[in-house]
Amino acid sequence: MGSRPTLTAVEYAYIAGFLDGDGSLMLQLKNRHESRRGWRFMVTICFYQDTRHEAPLLWIRRKLGIGYVSRRRDGITEVRVNGYIQVRTILKFLLPYLRFKKVQAQAIYKACGILLRRPIAALTARNKRFLCNCLLTVQGHNYATRTKKTRKELWKIVGLTP
Repeated sequence: MGSRPTLTAVEYAYIAGFLDGDGSLMLQLKNRHESRRGWRFMVTICFYQDTRHEAPLLWIRRKLGIGYVSRRRDGITEVRVNGYIQVRTILKFLLPYLRFKKVQAQAIYKACGILLRRPIAALTARNKRFLCNCLLTVQGHNYATRTKKTRKELWKIVGLTP
């Protein structure tokens, strides 16, 4: 995917509407045991659909020119896009059209901006606090069945003291 996918405004609006209804935006702090730090931030845009009706997902994946298709055992197909550059680029063009996931998209867009400007090892305490706040914003607006991390837990993971 180049700096801008070549889509029309109507196509961006359709994809944004699909994301609002049958998608998710994730900003996660993941364990990374193979590194000295032990953690990393991960961003994901995910679109979901019943596998019997996956054609719109394949169209979205083709139009965006990025992401991977996965057919789950529960009959759901998903298209996932990971990576700071890719997610930020897509959100830049979807943000004007998002309605229900706008807050999450704005938080992830800002987080990606910081994560693209500095290597993880060079993040300041202020950057880490900001990223944790973005994560809490996304977490607070997303439906989740699992237990969510608290600010204190996030700060401890990234090496901040409460």
